[in-house]
Amino acid sequence: MSRAPASVRPTSAEPAPRRGSDTWTAALTRWVEGLVPKGQWLPDRQPAYVASWIYVFGVACLASLVVIIVSGLVLTLGGVTWWHSNSLGHFVNSVHLWSVELFFATMVIHLWGKFFMASWRGNRGLTWATGALAFFGSLGTAFTGYLIQTNFDSQWISTQAKDGLNAAGIGAYFNVMNLGQMVLWHVSLLPLVVGGIVVVHLVLVRRRGVAPPIGAEDPALSTADEPARPTTPGTPATAPVPAVPVRQGPES
Repeated sequence: MSRAPASVRPTSAEPAPRRGSDTWTAALTRWVEGLVPKGQWLPDRQPAYVASWIYVFGVACLASLVVIIVSGLVLTLGGVTWWHSNSLGHFVNSVHLWSVELFFATMVIHLWGKFFMASWRGNRGLTWATGALAFFGSLGTAFTGYLIQTNFDSQWISTQAKDGLNAAGIGAYFNVMNLGQMVLWHVSLLPLVVGGIVVVHLVLVRRRGVAPPIGAEDPALSTADEPARPTTPGTPATAPVPAVPVRQGPES
């Protein structure tokens, strides 16, 4: 008794369709992968000009921001006045203060260095704009930080600032004499805004690459600006390569 022939597997070279390609998770994955080119999130090689000191201040600013966030989270554990009477609070408060000082010092140097370097070149205008927005957002965050020191310094700052804010018509919405409101602005709203801008700034830096000095070759544009290479013998180096292949005539 003969058996039925076994089913023959398809030999088509076409790959099987991927399941879940139309789901929102797959779309999100493709979107994240398209933000930054592969290998640019944490590159292990950089152009030679990155060894200059002017490129150090951006990383120093980011490192200071990390210390600010960590020390600020520790300060929130004990309330708004505990660091005045606790030795650990004194230390953490000092770390928070001096990390803010270092943050603004390195940010200003980074900002002016990139300004004189014209870092908006090479389609980096949005990178420059987000960096400037992060600076102005940090000013507001630092201002609210001075207002919640719960000492005579913060009292004097708040009483002097309220007149100007009231004259501008925003004192009813941004009341610098309201300690609770200023604490929430300082520890929740403004850090989220600044943190979001910094994340966008870093993604753009990784996407476009660091800005080169004026006169240096831009790696982001070198591929597009590179002259076309000849593909047939005898073609001069300055002649552009045709977009479609040209059929050569018979040799004489």
